Amino acid sequence: MSRTELTVTLSGGSAADALTVVRTLEPVFGAPNELPSDEQATVHTATFGGDTPELPPRLPRSGVGHLSAPVTATVQGTPEAVEKASDTLARAFSADNQGSASGDQERERQLLLQP
Repeated sequence: MSRTELTVTLSGGSAADALTVVRTLEPVFGAPNELPSDEQATVHTATFGGDTPELPPRLPRSGVGHLSAPVTATVQGTPEAVEKASDTLARAFSADNQGSASGDQERERQLLLQP
């Protein structure tokens, strides 16, 4: 297990879609600080932090919820956390890498998740 922090910003779709994405990341990063719930929000943010388990076995696509609309997910954190999150989301959804940026100790990647 390693100590990591990951921030996920989600736009597009509904609060239920944002919750589906966050729930997909929970087996890897644990519970977030807060779950998306505001139906009026256009952007949802969840922060995961603390000790994280190793990457779980490959998740079957049928084991996750379905999105009602495309969702743009921006994941930001340590390089290891961003890679784990990106890999997890790409296995669970149809994901298109929209770009990334790297800093000294932090990385950011944007993915378009399709229903």
